Amino acid sequence: MARTDLTVMGAGVFGLSVAFECARRGAQVRVVEAARVGAGASGGLVGALAPHAPDGWDGAKAFQLESLLLAPGFWAEVTAVGGFPSGFERVGRLAPLADERAVAQARARAGQAALHWPGAVWEVVPCTGGPWAPLSPTGLMVRDTLTARLDPRRALAALVAAVRALGGEVVEGGGDAGPGPVVWATGAAGLGDLSAALGRPVGRGEKGQAARLALAAPHGTPLVQGRGLWVVPHEDGTVAVGSTSEAEWADAAPDAMLDAVLDRARALVPALAGAAVVDRWAGIRPRSATRQPVLGAWPGRAGHFVANGGFKTGFGLAPLAAQMMADLVLDGRDSVPDWARLAP
Repeated sequence: MARTDLTVMGAGVFGLSVAFECARRGAQVRVVEAARVGAGASGGLVGALAPHAPDGWDGAKAFQLESLLLAPGFWAEVTAVGGFPSGFERVGRLAPLADERAVAQARARAGQAALHWPGAVWEVVPCTGGPWAPLSPTGLMVRDTLTARLDPRRALAALVAAVRALGGEVVEGGGDAGPGPVVWATGAAGLGDLSAALGRPVGRGEKGQAARLALAAPHGTPLVQGRGLWVVPHEDGTVAVGSTSEAEWADAAPDAMLDAVLDRARALVPALAGAAVVDRWAGIRPRSATRQPVLGAWPGRAGHFVANGGFKTGFGLAPLAAQMMADLVLDGRDSVPDWARLAP
């Protein structure tokens, strides 16, 4: 059996990103996935990489911003190493403003974005009309230039290709960890395992649903954000729409709640009218008790580490989370912020 310096349990975006970052630093990496690559929340359809609102600035927002700024280089390197594109592109976002209160808040946030977002813009602009412009009760919308998108499933395939190109192994269907360090990136089920091991609630699963429509948008078309809703044009001639947020659910399959999301999306973006649904997805997202990522050492288990809790923002957080985990696991340098760390 080949040497293994590091085992990563779980082949979602956190697990594969950590594996890639460690492999490119020279580690021999083995990724073990209990089911299949992207079987959990990372195998969805939407792929919106959007920043938090720029007001109320704190460490978690700064972490996310740093990761989003790393994203273009990170995904370009993944593609260069593995030869497989992720669908990443920084196309920006349009978000209609419902009333004058929302307009005033958005204008106030523009100043905060100028303070905190280097090289990116948040501004209030008129809705220009046309089939891809969102409908807005005020005739105004937010435009930002920091938001990006990628294709989740293509991005996971790109990471798998890159890990293998660097000599790593990705195993589906389960397996045991090697003798070296182990990073647990096992999603919602992993949060349950942590809760049981630590005797306190660390997090839980929350269901999300999304769909893909057969519709080609012009190159560079921005994402559209509505209330609890994303419309994401992808470069393969489809548009992703999502998603629900369900704390309680009967099963993990798509259901009628997704139809309501599709109806709202078609009401928001006229171009979607008549577009056929070509894929429907549902999955259980790992939501930590703090709603922040859970990173760092597993308390009381020497040589074991955790990368979990991506919830709705895992793809956006992955580049920086992977760097921090590689620093910790390979070099012993612990830069995980206190708010993301697991207490004993």
